[in-house]
Amino acid sequence: MAALMIQGCGSDVGKSVLVAGLCRLFANRGLKVAPFKPQNMSNNAAVTADGGEIGRAQALQALACRVPPTVHMNPVLLKPQSDTGAQVVVRGKAVGTFEAAAYQAQKGAWLEVVLDSFARLEAAHDLVLVEGAGSPAETNLRAGDIANMGFARAAGVPVVLVGDIDRGHVIAALVGAHAVLDPDDAAMIKGFLINKFRGDPALFDSGRAEIVARTGWRDCGMAPWLAAARRLPAEDALVFDPSTGAKTMIAVPLLSRIANFDDLDPLRAEPQVDLVFVPPGTALPGDADLVILPGTKSTLADLAFLRVQGWDIDLAAHVRRGGRVLGICGGFQMLGRAVADPLGLEGPAGSAPGLGLLDIETVLAGDKVLAPTAGRLTGGARFEGYEIHLGRTSGPGLARPFLVGDDGAPGGAVSADGAIAGAYVHGLFNTGEARAALLAQLGAASQGGDHGAAVDAALDELALALEQAFDIEALAAIAGLRP
Repeated sequence: MAALMIQGCGSDVGKSVLVAGLCRLFANRGLKVAPFKPQNMSNNAAVTADGGEIGRAQALQALACRVPPTVHMNPVLLKPQSDTGAQVVVRGKAVGTFEAAAYQAQKGAWLEVVLDSFARLEAAHDLVLVEGAGSPAETNLRAGDIANMGFARAAGVPVVLVGDIDRGHVIAALVGAHAVLDPDDAAMIKGFLINKFRGDPALFDSGRAEIVARTGWRDCGMAPWLAAARRLPAEDALVFDPSTGAKTMIAVPLLSRIANFDDLDPLRAEPQVDLVFVPPGTALPGDADLVILPGTKSTLADLAFLRVQGWDIDLAAHVRRGGRVLGICGGFQMLGRAVADPLGLEGPAGSAPGLGLLDIETVLAGDKVLAPTAGRLTGGARFEGYEIHLGRTSGPGLARPFLVGDDGAPGGAVSADGAIAGAYVHGLFNTGEARAALLAQLGAASQGGDHGAAVDAALDELALALEQAFDIEALAAIAGLRP
């Protein structure tokens, strides 16, 4: 079977986007394609068809391939819970929380799992496009590596290395990687790509020639700054847009462990909405119509973080002025009377009073809920999304549900005056009907349409741009695709 691994000279060089674009490009050629990332680190996760969770980027890449996401597409997922520790998810299920040093010592043990998942995908598809993590030139992490060259060599998958010219020093990044890599690792690299070029591409012809001369790697092309990438869900980095001045302002406090923030992408695309991410050290805007408390990987830690920023005081003032509040997943839990983590599942064991805006309380216990969900908001608008959370919520507030699933089960809660609401469902704004209903409560009209259709169109646009920018036949040959 054919396979190709896209590695990068660093994080955020565009690997995820390029793999998504290539997935759609080869799928459009009639091939059965699958994405694969041996190890990912992200708090943006997606629920898979086989009942697990994987990184959001691999779910997007599966969409690009037009195949259902499975846990085998990202067999090891690290979800940071603190500055030094992360929950480790193996084949879709959490296996424990590790400090960084402990994980580095343990990670090689999962290589067999990674290789087995890759083999399953390879056997069922014409082409597997593999995404690396970080950079293979981080030689201090090479021992026991399963994310980059450790995987590539164990699986025998050829590599193409991506450099980000928008950062500058792209020649040094690519040539420097060649210089520090173990010779056997460097031999796995068969070509390079340049990403995020702005301007006349001919101006960098001599630079590309120098990279070839110094590395011996094949030049597989150079992509421009890809406008379509802006319309795709981001994996790790929030995009901060300037204020649009639109009449309806939605403010989102930027929690320290914010998770699944692509929930908010459909709102960003609405012309009548000014979506404002509020960074730490900044007060919540007093003229916001709605404050959304987003998902978080660590509810108690981010509840404390919210209070340190003074956002609890800002939120209380917002409510007194008649403003609305919506909590999603961990944000929903914060809105209640109390949150408890007696087993220390998301950090140190403990409990804390919630914001007291909903008559509910949450205990973080039991198995993680991982499930797609669909139904209707209590006003009747159709929604589709997914749940991915620890914790069980109870209390009188649940008697006024925010939504009802197709199975008839109520979900979430709404305050008696309708101003405060929350639910565990991610993706509430993706469906045009639900988004329009929620915006109507703020006096804003929606441009309509399901967000998924816009993402799908962006993937096609991205594939077309890469078809024109890259030497696709060279990439196909490196991957082992037959003409």
